[in-house]
Amino acid sequence: MKTEFEKMISGELYDPNVEELRVWSTRCRGELMKFNTGQIGLGELTSMFGACGEGVMIVPSFHCDYGGQIRLGDRVYMNAGCVLLDCAPIEIGDDVLLAPGVQLLTATHPLDFETRRSGLEYAKPIRIGSGAWLGGGVIVLPGVTIGARSVIGAGSVVTKDVPEDVIVAGNPGRILRSNSR
Repeated sequence: MKTEFEKMISGELYDPNVEELRVWSTRCRGELMKFNTGQIGLGELTSMFGACGEGVMIVPSFHCDYGGQIRLGDRVYMNAGCVLLDCAPIEIGDDVLLAPGVQLLTATHPLDFETRRSGLEYAKPIRIGSGAWLGGGVIVLPGVTIGARSVIGAGSVVTKDVPEDVIVAGNPGRILRSNSR
């Protein structure tokens, strides 16, 4: 029998209100409150991540669900107001720039009303390739992969995978052109 955590990270329906997940989320919120109010530094915060590379910079305020599902490469820069809902793994490569207000949302809900009303949800991983730049207010939906060196224009909603070396903008995000030299 799988735990709710095991269901969550494997993309199955799970109950986010079980004690195991509430305790983890409460601990995470406590650490984030300390970080966002200047009581602890980035070094103490990044210890809760699944992985954190060298030269990472996170500007408060920063929000996530659990922290342990987030893997940051080297030299990742997250500007103010980023939200990473890490109910499923979030992998961010090296040299990625996240502008203010970027949201990486792995959590989602069943389309069927009865199942949704039960409180169950599920999550799909998000991957951001090395060298990508996500402009201000970009929203990345569950299960999306953004290819290396791609640029996502401010305010875009990314609903499907983005290949490497392209520029994407709009709602839903569409490829505008190649970003290769």
